[in-house]
Amino acid sequence: MNEEQAVLDFFARPENLSLGLSVAEQMDRLREQMNNRLWQELLARLDALANAQGLAWRIELTEDKNAPDNLVGLHCAASTGQALYLRPMMEQQYLGGEWRIYFGLMWSTAPAPGQLGSPAVTRLKESLQKAGFKSNESFLGWQWTAFHPRRKDFLLRYALQPEKLLGDMEAVFKTLLTEHRVSIEQANAALKTAPHSLSTSLNRLRDELID
Repeated sequence: MNEEQAVLDFFARPENLSLGLSVAEQMDRLREQMNNRLWQELLARLDALANAQGLAWRIELTEDKNAPDNLVGLHCAASTGQALYLRPMMEQQYLGGEWRIYFGLMWSTAPAPGQLGSPAVTRLKESLQKAGFKSNESFLGWQWTAFHPRRKDFLLRYALQPEKLLGDMEAVFKTLLTEHRVSIEQANAALKTAPHSLSTSLNRLRDELID
């Protein structure tokens, strides 16, 4: 009998079940707390990166719209008041029975066909595709990472080597922010005159499943 089965058998006994359920509830809460701290600490690192690189982004935390106390990621917001633009983001999504982190360039509002066909946007999309990014209606480019934020191995790594893990996550996002910086800036400059009537809420876009 392996160790995990022995633990399950112990808590499955009628006299131990209440204790087991209580421990499970507390561990779920601990996972949530660690998850929130992860995004807060990553935000601090990316803020420092943006300042050091002179990036024209305001980086903000993304909350779970159904549970505002829970953080699910972060995104870059334009400081110019521009309505339509491509925003770098990193977020976790529950898919296939587990949480997984993805990142990419998300539309701030729904673009019109004319904006999608802009030469600067097309060049950026092609560049992202060459780098392995996929695309759909909500994202000009998105990509899964190897990070599973609620899994045992991830949480143990975060507890034991937090700086190394945060550094690895920062490096993934830094690639998007810096290697594609010029192309993103050119695409967003071309989108500056987008009509406000085309706006679709960010929450609606986030609700769409990634293909």
